[in-house]
Amino acid sequence: MFLLNGEHRHCVDVSDRGFQYGDGLFETIEVLQGKPLFFDRHLTRLAEGCRRLRIPMPDAVLLETEARQLCESSERAVLKLIVTRGSGGRGYRQPEQVIPTRLFSLHPYPDYPLQLQTDGIAARFCEQRLSLNPSLAGIKHMNRLEQILARAEWQDDSIQEGLMLDTQDQVVEGTMSNLFIVKSGSLYTPPLGQCGVAGIVRQLIMAFAQCSKLPLFEQAIDQTAVLQADELFVSNSVIGIWPIKRLEAQVFSVGAITRHLQDLLNAARMAEV
Repeated sequence: MFLLNGEHRHCVDVSDRGFQYGDGLFETIEVLQGKPLFFDRHLTRLAEGCRRLRIPMPDAVLLETEARQLCESSERAVLKLIVTRGSGGRGYRQPEQVIPTRLFSLHPYPDYPLQLQTDGIAARFCEQRLSLNPSLAGIKHMNRLEQILARAEWQDDSIQEGLMLDTQDQVVEGTMSNLFIVKSGSLYTPPLGQCGVAGIVRQLIMAFAQCSKLPLFEQAIDQTAVLQADELFVSNSVIGIWPIKRLEAQVFSVGAITRHLQDLLNAARMAEV
């Protein structure tokens, strides 16, 4: 189901710069009982992305109205919002008048087994590296070739996620998720000032840590530190929090801090509906 610039159609103009150059942003949002969860947080990140890319931000009230219109009859689904710079001629120079394209699409919720949350997942390190680019770090822009190449490195269905390093050998995130480790009762997550996506659930987890007086540190994490963690988990807006039970040959327990954060996230989700 699609809503393109407010109309029920799904054919984007071939001159659209999102199609031509990946010139745009996107948000992936969980829908529960007809409500797009944490929609205000997604709009805040979208607005920051539009500011950085110098794309006029579509009206927030209009976006919320269209999102709720598309989601109202869905018990559980995934809503994707794409905003591009709109149509323009050949070449990188943007048109003098930018009229953004906005596209909502509604998708079935993935059939993830419950055990992935309760028992954890298997993960691996990826060979593909993340480039350093502070001007694009944190925002969810449409240029995701690095993640696509990383995800193409394995076809084994028993592995659910791959962890990506940057060009300075620091572990940054998963191909589709943010990374947290627990060590000696403290929570650590990589900084995202040079690359990576500042996830909505990552924001929530960091807020939960503050409220719970759980020591939290944003600092560089290398492969050794990840493999020596007491607990390890990844997060995003669709999966929530997945513990990692195995990374390469290393086995991890699903610990109390991970369970506590899962409980807080589930309570926050239910408060949204």
